Amino acid sequence: MAYKTDIRQIEDLIAENATWSGITPEAVTRMRLQNRFKTGLDIARYTADIMRRDMAAYDADPANYTQSLGCWHGFIAQQKMISIKKHFGTTKGRYLYLSGWMVAALRSEFGPLPDQSMHEKTSVPALIEELYTFLRQADARELGMLFREIDTARAAGDIARERQLQHAVETYQTHVVPIIADIDAGFGNAEATYLLAKKMIEAGACALQIENQVSDEKQCGHQDGKVTVPHEDFIAKIRACRYAFLELGIDNGIIVARTDSLGAGLTKQIAVSTQAGDIGDLYNSYLDCEEVADISSLNGDVIINRGGKLMRPKRLPSNLYQFREGTGADRCVLDCITSLQNGADLLWIETEKPHIEQIAGMVDRVRAVVPDAKLVYNNSPSFNWTLNFRQQVFDAWSQAGKDVSAYDRARLMSVDYDATPLGQEADERIRTFQRDAAARAGIFHHLITLPTYHTAALSTDNLAKAYFGEAGMLGYVKGVQRKEIREGIACVKHQNMAGSDLGDDHKDYFAGEAALKAGGSHNTMNQFAA
Repeated sequence: MAYKTDIRQIEDLIAENATWSGITPEAVTRMRLQNRFKTGLDIARYTADIMRRDMAAYDADPANYTQSLGCWHGFIAQQKMISIKKHFGTTKGRYLYLSGWMVAALRSEFGPLPDQSMHEKTSVPALIEELYTFLRQADARELGMLFREIDTARAAGDIARERQLQHAVETYQTHVVPIIADIDAGFGNAEATYLLAKKMIEAGACALQIENQVSDEKQCGHQDGKVTVPHEDFIAKIRACRYAFLELGIDNGIIVARTDSLGAGLTKQIAVSTQAGDIGDLYNSYLDCEEVADISSLNGDVIINRGGKLMRPKRLPSNLYQFREGTGADRCVLDCITSLQNGADLLWIETEKPHIEQIAGMVDRVRAVVPDAKLVYNNSPSFNWTLNFRQQVFDAWSQAGKDVSAYDRARLMSVDYDATPLGQEADERIRTFQRDAAARAGIFHHLITLPTYHTAALSTDNLAKAYFGEAGMLGYVKGVQRKEIREGIACVKHQNMAGSDLGDDHKDYFAGEAALKAGGSHNTMNQFAA
């Protein structure tokens, strides 16, 4: 909105209400600007538009891929976006990711839990709401600082500076960005998925990521024991998410369909099939079966017809059925095509290693059927990136006939290899992985699921080692505060970050000269003004 235009409109409104004489029009305008998004649905609608534009830009040029980091607390998300604006001047192409793993490990009332959908499903929309509360507060804080600069320029009679600052307010870029939110396997049946999806969208999520595992057997994507569901079951949950978006008026909401089939060798159900070649029949075609020679030998077994032969799917003592070895990639491709043909917008293929050609091999097959297929890819901390890429370089050099006798493939993680040509080439491949994978393997969005889990642990370890050791207080000052000051970290003024100055502004609006404010000369935050 135009700053002065809105002030004039509020002046007219106040003039119509005689008892509102103590209300300042400019203060109202400022508060409105600081609260641009009134509801989570406003956020979902706004951010869905951003994602759709970004997806179209990627289709035009794969160099326009997008990125995010997983955030497990609103403050982490806030500091991430403040940092991005500080270093790059724009939030374009940068999102948030909400990881079900981190909700389970860090935000459940049960305490730390494994990634098996055991945490309260209400904690997922609650975290989405928290993330956006902190991002909106970042807007309010930064705009508040601009408003104070406007007042300073006005008091000094600097009209040019005042106009410049008003323009900065009117063209202000919000910290609010899209979030891709993990709904796990839907926390139950399709109705349960729909109900949770609604809550997540109402909290602000414009993109929901759902996986094809069995809800009550769900495992982390990088652990063993994963069990998938037939396509019709998964399609029902994709539809449930779409209905939730449409009911709430987010007509361009994004559904990310994740397949865990590459690492999942089990299914809980044999799919329903009514005719040869239908989707149920295709799903069942990957089952590990043995031909039945003598029906009288069967007791409680399930029998299927495969090419005119009676076949018994191999069933484990757990009552789960297993797929044939080596069918994971084929099942991933079928999962992806089926999901896109039934309402999904983006794909997620969970892999066991970050290997561009492995991903591209599957994506090429998907794109032969759905040419504009795009992926969200997990640049997971579960991968040992250093070891994986050093081994990839070692193998490539070996195949090219290059001498690798100076390297021991089994111990390539060693620091001894850090400065070697192999180590340096591996690091360069890691550096360009996202760019290269976006160009070759159809990856529109790169995320790291659990980065801030690991950075919190690492930074706390470094501080504890110094502070409780010989360094004492210098461990904090040298390792934290001095760096915050010199690197311009916003939260060095932690009172300001927590909203103290915003509160003082409001006290001014509400009580005028009678306001008792915190930001006076005795506020120790003044020590950080220089």
